[in-house]
Amino acid sequence: MAIVSIFNGIFCKEKNLTNALLKETGYKHFKDTDIISKASRLSGMPKNKIEKTFSTKTSIFNKFTHEKERSLAYLKLALAKVLFEKDIVVEGFTTHLIPKEITHVLRVCIIADLKFRLLVAEKENDLKESEAVKLIQKKDEDSALWVNMLHKMQDPWNASLYDIIAPSNKMDEAGIVDLIVENLGKNVLKINKLSQRALEDFKLSAEVEVALCKEGYILLDVSSQNGNVTLTINKHVLLLSRLEDDLRTIACVIPGVKTVKTKLGPDFYKADIYRKHDFEMPTKILLVDDEREFAQTLSERLLIRDMGSSVTYDGESALELIQEDEPEVMILDLRMPGIDGFEVLKKVKATNPDIEVIILTGHGSEADRQDCMKLGAFDYLQKPVDIDELSETIKRANEQIRLKQKLNAE
Repeated sequence: MAIVSIFNGIFCKEKNLTNALLKETGYKHFKDTDIISKASRLSGMPKNKIEKTFSTKTSIFNKFTHEKERSLAYLKLALAKVLFEKDIVVEGFTTHLIPKEITHVLRVCIIADLKFRLLVAEKENDLKESEAVKLIQKKDEDSALWVNMLHKMQDPWNASLYDIIAPSNKMDEAGIVDLIVENLGKNVLKINKLSQRALEDFKLSAEVEVALCKEGYILLDVSSQNGNVTLTINKHVLLLSRLEDDLRTIACVIPGVKTVKTKLGPDFYKADIYRKHDFEMPTKILLVDDEREFAQTLSERLLIRDMGSSVTYDGESALELIQEDEPEVMILDLRMPGIDGFEVLKKVKATNPDIEVIILTGHGSEADRQDCMKLGAFDYLQKPVDIDELSETIKRANEQIRLKQKLNAE
């Protein structure tokens, strides 16, 4: 039987419909959370970071960490492994990662008009209309950006993306389930050699992409056809032939790869320079200091050492940022206008205790140092600071974070 993929709008009775379909078919159910969990196990990345791949908001640190691109590679691999199972329903954002060449997939979209969705939100979720509208808008925006990124289409419910559009405001639950089951039996959805080969190529390209990510190579398009892998380089490089040799060396050892070729993509000729990334280096550093020139210079000097950072110039901005983003290491001045460093440290440790805070101040004392350490600071340094000493302190803080993450994962 064919695989069923379901993508839906929120408050479209999608849970009831999916449950009814599962009961009727006896299929096994894989949601985004299942694919994310599998991707987390494969990558060692926390599930909450992988989940943010589907969000409209990209972290300000992503230009250093490339967590979104790495998460996407592992999601593809996790999904590919799932698709080899028989009699399954796959539901959620990950369904749009399934290549169109895999033809034994019945692609279903469950959607309804706004009036119906608001009614469902009120009756089944006890939400006020204003709350429901905001939630629908946010989820639809996420859906639109996700579909646009993958398919270059603005409308996530575009009929060309699906085999069945099921309007839950116009069709009842039984009618939609019957329609899906009826189509599952059609010859066009039966697995054949070409579709099976496409699935194997999808898995192979995901394995190659993950292998490249592990070695620090990202922002490359990977495709496979009958085991022949093509790597498209979409960023400008200074030593192209060396990069091509490195990429082929990594890809060739993946089981199932027959040949590897590289080609230049449309973005290769842009001015920015591609570089290999060391994902073991600290890259989510927040500098908080009201001395703007000092903070900018420090950020640039850290970047030279492959440490990515963002800068804020007051305590209020720092606290706002950590509510929306996830810095791992904070370098914090004590004497600032408005909320000073002591208050920032207290609030950070109260709300985000996993952030390691390094105090860097030019006006401190031994009493200040003791107070900061009691409040949970990782270390206390005085200005002017030796950049090598600061770099080593950041690395130690980063190692502490990785150790905590590993322990939590276990």
